[in-house]
Amino acid sequence: MCDTCGCGHGDGVTFRKPGDEAAGEHVHQHEHTHDHEHSHNGETHSHPHIHNHAHDHDHSHHTHDHGDHTHTHDHDHHHHHGDHPHDHHHADHNHTHHHDHSHGREIVVEQDILSKNNLLAERNRGFFEAKNILALNLVSSPGSGKTSLLERTIKDLGKEIKFYVVEGDQQTMNDANRIDAAGAPVIQINTGNGCHLDSDMVNRAVKDLKVEDNSVLMIENVGNLVCPSLFDLGEEARVVIMSTTEGEDKPLKYPTMFQTSNICIINKTDLLPYLDFDLEKAKEYALQVNHHLEFFEVSVKTGEGMDAWYKWLKAKMKK
Repeated sequence: MCDTCGCGHGDGVTFRKPGDEAAGEHVHQHEHTHDHEHSHNGETHSHPHIHNHAHDHDHSHHTHDHGDHTHTHDHDHHHHHGDHPHDHHHADHNHTHHHDHSHGREIVVEQDILSKNNLLAERNRGFFEAKNILALNLVSSPGSGKTSLLERTIKDLGKEIKFYVVEGDQQTMNDANRIDAAGAPVIQINTGNGCHLDSDMVNRAVKDLKVEDNSVLMIENVGNLVCPSLFDLGEEARVVIMSTTEGEDKPLKYPTMFQTSNICIINKTDLLPYLDFDLEKAKEYALQVNHHLEFFEVSVKTGEGMDAWYKWLKAKMKK
């Protein structure tokens, strides 16, 4: 479970390359600690548990007094601890738990997770700078055209620029297979129930890809305009992609993503004659939340506007 945004990695995160037969490698294990304070017949004691396991709780009766967060439970607990499971049977006596709920602690935990992510992101960034790797984090809603943009870019510039791609999706190898067919080395990260990539995943992927100096690393994040905005991956620039089929008020609905982006690509401009989409209004809304945004209006399908995008990429590579 990601304690920052609430998404779960319960199904495990896997790394795979096209053609791999193995199902991938689980990189997230979950360990959590909690203290129970028990009052048995007037005697009170507490004990911590550190778990790396699944829980089975069979709760037959609950009495909750939320005034002071005192919970009385009449139930069975089944905890499986590594190689030594033990059961608590509380059917014959009342069992009082006192839980301390601290919103301050929740904030500290979130800060710790983001701080840990940001520390590794800075290490990633230092590695990219040292090897002259242009790392771009591509973010958008599902279906905006991230993968299509990458496919066309790789096919058109593949002879001039060495591309590597990290694909982020909850499930399937579909996008990685498309990028592989386009001609770029690629690794697929399947996040299970997770809704974003983080800097540790990118670090692992870059090592597996063996990214060379003087190249471009394209990181296609999980399709989501909320959680990926919180996680720095070590990229040089964040590229948010929206399409003409999504509505021009997208920047106002999801301002954090647009605030944290450097580039905004508006895709599917070939559909403008058939849609009630105001291109200038979309740009105006985006600039309201981030007046530093640079725009590219493109149709990946027809190639219209792609030259300006390619020119920007080449200029960044020369720095």
